[in-house]
Amino acid sequence: MQIETIGILINIKPFSERDSIAHIFTPDNGVLVGLLRGANVARKNKPLIGQCGTVSWNARLDSQLGVFHFEAEKNLSAPLIFNNDLLKIMNSTFSLIYALLPERESYEHLYNRTFDLLLNLPGANNPYDSYLKWEIDLLCDLGYALDLTKCSGCQKTESLIYLSPKTGRAVCANCGAPYMDKLYKLPINLNVTKRFLDNVCKMHGIEIPVSRKMF
Repeated sequence: MQIETIGILINIKPFSERDSIAHIFTPDNGVLVGLLRGANVARKNKPLIGQCGTVSWNARLDSQLGVFHFEAEKNLSAPLIFNNDLLKIMNSTFSLIYALLPERESYEHLYNRTFDLLLNLPGANNPYDSYLKWEIDLLCDLGYALDLTKCSGCQKTESLIYLSPKTGRAVCANCGAPYMDKLYKLPINLNVTKRFLDNVCKMHGIEIPVSRKMF
């Protein structure tokens, strides 16, 4: 079996003295896992997290651990490494993709949003606001499509000050009054999306990635 695509290297770990196991996020096949031969000893064209380029994944059987041929064309992490805030955002982005997205499922929209986020972070007026929008997109792909257009109880569009942690829908002040201790407060911020991500991680039997806990 062979897959030819493009992707972003989001995780790489030593497998042997010479080789590494890599996770590459692609638009049409989601997260691909495979062996990068010689990655640990490469002096030229050493694979680095944040690189993007063309990807070839090969395996004799679909169920086997494939072997990558990865040609990096751009390093999205290079402009971020001297800015601690931007580096934290990149690390959180990659760790959430690594932890929560299943292998070999298409996430074209999220891939494009991820690429655009990393590409535009260096010039962003408010990088954390850009990252918040990315987390909302991630939650949507994970089944939490947040709806802030009307109250989930009475359908009114005014006084929307709460968010239901169960449905991801807005709740007005009147409908939310009896349950205010159980609802999240609007507007949405990174504390709110973190609580949703905590719930998703618990459903997967894992803890939220450490890099996401850092802000």
